[in-house]
Amino acid sequence: MYANGTFKNPFADFDFSKFAGEFKFPVVNVESIVESNRKTFTALTTAGSSTVEALKTIAQRQGDMVRAAFEDLSKHGSEVLAAATVEEKAAKQIDFAKKSYDAALANAKELGELYTKSQAEAFGVINERISEFADEVKAAIAKK
Repeated sequence: MYANGTFKNPFADFDFSKFAGEFKFPVVNVESIVESNRKTFTALTTAGSSTVEALKTIAQRQGDMVRAAFEDLSKHGSEVLAAATVEEKAAKQIDFAKKSYDAALANAKELGELYTKSQAEAFGVINERISEFADEVKAAIAKK
């Protein structure tokens, strides 16, 4: 290190390019990475847009269901008030309770189907992209 009292850098004569050349680094195809990420972003955007549209549809449908329920309640109230006897009023209330229960079940089933359909569509897009990505990775590995 010290020749004639002076410091000599031990790495001054070291050839880093020769050293690095002995390692086999994989060649990275930047274009394929960018294209792959673009496809993934497009799939996520499509899935997100699909989900937002489905949620808007579901919210609209729920609003329609609530509006119809209040209309039925208002109509029922008028019918009960118009009934002449207590027995007739009780019968109308029982009929209304059954009708309301049946409507609630039908509405819950419809909303469940809307949610299921929307999520299946969104996840279908993402699953398709994952499958494509797996194929892209396999193809890239096979080229090596």
